[in-house]
Amino acid sequence: MSTLLSLSGIFGSIDKQAAVIVLIGYMIVFLALVILYLVFRYLMPWLFKIKLYRRAAKEGRALDDSEKQVLTGEVNAAIATALYLYYDEIHDYESNIITIRKVSRSYSPWNSKLYNMRNLER
Repeated sequence: MSTLLSLSGIFGSIDKQAAVIVLIGYMIVFLALVILYLVFRYLMPWLFKIKLYRRAAKEGRALDDSEKQVLTGEVNAAIATALYLYYDEIHDYESNIITIRKVSRSYSPWNSKLYNMRNLER
């Protein structure tokens, strides 16, 4: 019973307008995610297929569904391995040794903290 009273004390301070705004905000974000999912799942492949058919028609050949390329897992693994090896060669090889050297600096009034202090005594 005491936990119920403490929760009502916490939630009692929340405005009803704020709760409605939060719920509407969550619904808008969730709806946007659903719309993005539907666009990427159904609309984008359809648009790419139309582009593929137009390109084939421009080249003067007919494209039917039997020309679809099916990549097996072995082909995908070979492509992924080749890309990994290619991008691995691009990186520089470093010694991974970090050295800290103290650099001696000559005196300069620009880095003196004494001149930055304000003397407020009169």
